[in-house]
Amino acid sequence: MRYEPDSPIDDLIKSVPHIAFEVDDLESELRKHDLKILTPPNAPGEGIRVAMILHNGAPIELIEFSKNKK
Repeated sequence: MRYEPDSPIDDLIKSVPHIAFEVDDLESELRKHDLKILTPPNAPGEGIRVAMILHNGAPIELIEFSKNKK
């Protein structure tokens, strides 16, 4: 990813590659663990919620996809 010099994104996210883990319930995962949140939960697109956390000095993305219920 590329960021403008004045981007408000945390510098760690801009400078260190990250991995993402899919979770079933983003809010539950954030409550369940004592995590430092770098980017609060947000919806970058329809049916997607993400948050960036700090774990062992590295940024980690948690991502939740809404499931279509019939």
